[in-house]
Amino acid sequence: MDIFDILGPVMVGPSSSHTAGAARIGSMARTLLGSKPVKAAIHLHGSFAETGFGHGTDRALVAGLLGMKPDDLRIPYAFEEAKKAGLDYTIDAVDLRDAHPNTAVIDVWDEKGKHLEMQASSLGGGRIMVDKLDGISVNFTGAYNTLVIRNQDESGTVAAVTSILTQLRVNVANMSLYRHKRGGDALMVIETDQHLKPSQVSFLSELPGILSITYYDKEEDEDVSGFDEGNL
Repeated sequence: MDIFDILGPVMVGPSSSHTAGAARIGSMARTLLGSKPVKAAIHLHGSFAETGFGHGTDRALVAGLLGMKPDDLRIPYAFEEAKKAGLDYTIDAVDLRDAHPNTAVIDVWDEKGKHLEMQASSLGGGRIMVDKLDGISVNFTGAYNTLVIRNQDESGTVAAVTSILTQLRVNVANMSLYRHKRGGDALMVIETDQHLKPSQVSFLSELPGILSITYYDKEEDEDVSGFDEGNL
């Protein structure tokens, strides 16, 4: 535990889990979409659904989708800001099995129709956990710089990516592999200690078997590099 865990994040209140964490969830969905969202369907589970409206969870999630950080003074006015930005959204409740009480499922689209479905939970102190991407169970927090790579499930693809990272002197902090079925699309989530440049992410996206890459920069949430041949 560090001083951040004790004092909590710098934020617009009232709650680190229901407000700051919700803003980070919305921001993560925007980042992983890789472009400006124009439409969103937000589904709240558990405590988010039961008490979230009183804590400003709904506004915080919309604020995150607009690119606001937890300390942005515009969060209480997120609905008005969404109207100005042309973001159309709906918010409702959903009952999820075996999900954390502070969970949101966000379906989000950009102006070209690119779609992302993300399920994430707020763990307290402003910390979040991404639980699912497009129906695939994952497990990452945004505590590291993170590559989210959709690839064909075939021999050599993972080795090619990690080999390039080694040549770039990028240390892999954590790595997880996910897939629906053998031989189909797969998902790599690679957390790194070092920052990647847009040109480096672009180079990785051109490797054989790579379908799409989104890069999350932990320090600059708005610096998103998405390279797509399909939806993430």
